Amino acid sequence: MIGIAVVTPAYPEASWSGMVFLSAFTTKAAIYVLLRGFPGVELLIWVGLFMVFYGIVYAILENDMRRILAYSIVNQVGFMVAGTGIGTEMALNGTAAHAFTHIIYKALLLMSAGSVLLMTGRRKCTGLGGLFRTMPLTTLCGIIGALSISSFPLTSGFISKSMIAEGAAQQHLALVWFLLAAASAGVFLHAGIKFPWFVFFHKDSGLRPEEPPINMRLAMLLFSGLCIGLGVAPGVLYAALPYPVAYVPYTASHVVSQLQLLLFSGLAFFLMLGWLERTLTITLDTDWLWRRLGPAILAHLDHGADAVWRWVSTGTVSAARLVSAGLHRHHGPDGILGRTWPTGTMALWATVMLGAYLVLSYVGGPLR
Repeated sequence: MIGIAVVTPAYPEASWSGMVFLSAFTTKAAIYVLLRGFPGVELLIWVGLFMVFYGIVYAILENDMRRILAYSIVNQVGFMVAGTGIGTEMALNGTAAHAFTHIIYKALLLMSAGSVLLMTGRRKCTGLGGLFRTMPLTTLCGIIGALSISSFPLTSGFISKSMIAEGAAQQHLALVWFLLAAASAGVFLHAGIKFPWFVFFHKDSGLRPEEPPINMRLAMLLFSGLCIGLGVAPGVLYAALPYPVAYVPYTASHVVSQLQLLLFSGLAFFLMLGWLERTLTITLDTDWLWRRLGPAILAHLDHGADAVWRWVSTGTVSAARLVSAGLHRHHGPDGILGRTWPTGTMALWATVMLGAYLVLSYVGGPLR
């Protein structure tokens, strides 16, 4: 389960720029290893699908904007793992293309979130909203990243993710294809709409931050251009893929079906907006291991250690008292080895000991 135990707890705690670099390098290195070493391993299909829906569910529940995007990383990497498991040339091309486009649009989303964090000092959706008024460029770039991750036509996600689904269709993996389609709708719910809506729109938080520094704005503009450029002209990316690409993403049926999927997902989001409103809470997933299970185990171990220590200390004190009482009984003032003997008695015993020594010497031979 690439990243589940590491990505979601650790990545959001990085700096406002550090999470961008973590997303670009670490999980993609794992995908490269899978592509090189385990293409066509069927188990990876189901591992990938689990990651896809795991990321969607927790991203929908999450309140922290950076953790939403961290769960989205798990979700998107799940698509790549599933594509690696399908193992055909089409699916592997799609996985490689999606890994590349994911670096770009996820970096764009994380840069927009990092800009908000830098300028406001806040990361909870419950403390944000209405930022489009004073951060229009950041809002626009965040929307472009959100459309790209949702595979909106004319964006980079549209020309890469669909190749993985096409690979499943070519192998007649109907269930896998339907699950990937459903997952695409889920991605639009949590990253395509939820992130920009609650951070930049929705209620007015009263915050009026400025746009981030010029270097951050230029970086977001560059990656926004790449997201749209690759979506408009996918041939540049397709030419660099490991196998020859015989795939045309912009067919009427594909564009219409994808737009229908996204539009109905958007409708579902606003119909369920009352249920999706976030509260100031912490969502536990693998965090439960050290937030709940770990402290519970430590409490029981601490209780057991206290009981053992009491037993050991009580036993040691009791044994020490018994030894002390025995020593006092024999070596104390009234003990047989400690009381004072009369001089005559001592002289008598000295004479007896000397006599015994002489007898033993006589029996044993002459003294030398």
